[in-house]
Amino acid sequence: MTSYLLSVYQADGAPPADIDMDRIMRELGALQDRMKAEGAWVFTAGLHPASTATVVRAKGDEVLTTDGPFTEGKEHLGGFTVVESPDLDAALAWASEMTRITTLPVEVRPLAGDAVR
Repeated sequence: MTSYLLSVYQADGAPPADIDMDRIMRELGALQDRMKAEGAWVFTAGLHPASTATVVRAKGDEVLTTDGPFTEGKEHLGGFTVVESPDLDAALAWASEMTRITTLPVEVRPLAGDAVR
């Protein structure tokens, strides 16, 4: 089994008023339950807005911190799920369900090595 990161990207700011967040969260919960039942689910987390981020970087002997996201953009990482799948096609199937539920883009990337728990 390979572990994959399913990254959900969302636009900056609050969701549009016409988005039914209760339905989306309910359907995501049901999808997560299916992932668990099928042994694919490893970990899920949502993130606070990108504006709450702090970037830490080394520059010579100093460590610098800056407020805000690493990159400025119109979209940012809003949350993620780690799944274990036999292959990329199976991970893409989970991502397909997530994007249908949320209507947001989902990036799928294999983890390098084994997931640490």
